[in-house]
Amino acid sequence: MSSIKQFAIIAAGEGSRLSQEGITLPKPLVSLHGEPMIDRLVRIFITNGADHIVVIANPQQQQTIPHLQLLAKRYPACKFDIVAKTTPSSMHSFEVIADNLDDAPFCLTTVDTIFAEADFTAYLDYCSKQSGTDGVMAVTDYIDDEKPLYIDIDAQGNILDFCDEQGRCTHISGGIYTLKPQALATLRRCINEGQHRMRNYQRGLIADGLQLKAFKFSKILDVDHAGDIAKAEEFLATH
Repeated sequence: MSSIKQFAIIAAGEGSRLSQEGITLPKPLVSLHGEPMIDRLVRIFITNGADHIVVIANPQQQQTIPHLQLLAKRYPACKFDIVAKTTPSSMHSFEVIADNLDDAPFCLTTVDTIFAEADFTAYLDYCSKQSGTDGVMAVTDYIDDEKPLYIDIDAQGNILDFCDEQGRCTHISGGIYTLKPQALATLRRCINEGQHRMRNYQRGLIADGLQLKAFKFSKILDVDHAGDIAKAEEFLATH
């Protein structure tokens, strides 16, 4: 079992692209094979030994918070912190939930990040063994993002840089981050400087001298559009 026990989910977005394309449910409650995306993440975290889960959700999506409260009751052995707040960006959501994180390593992702469960378990096991690093980022060579963040990785799996253009990079960020508490100092610095995007936070980690490793997933998808739901279900059907 992984030594990573603390997990955080950013689910505070408006899901505007999905709603414009006819999806009436809030994004966290959109189902893949009959399981809401937020339920799937929580179940996977619990299966991998979570004892503390922090979730930030958009209070304007009125169905989400009651759903999370019921979900928390399903797992009484796990501590749940549910934060209802609207934020201007994922990085600001991260800043809000940072106050709820214990002084221990944590794994952070967004609610619409879809991956194979076996890959995630292997990722957490790898993270548990990286005592000399400050964080491990999930990466994938499956590129289906509108604006992917490319990652420059050396032969030992060290992350050298984050890039908006592909260049020589073969992998992109998968939106799953396992970090040690010292990474929060960079977050607060970026917020104080007026930064808004998670990719700028990731660049900030490198600028501050933190040692980051990459772990390769077979495929990671985001559900941003209605058409992505079918893609995600097709992928999960084979995993």
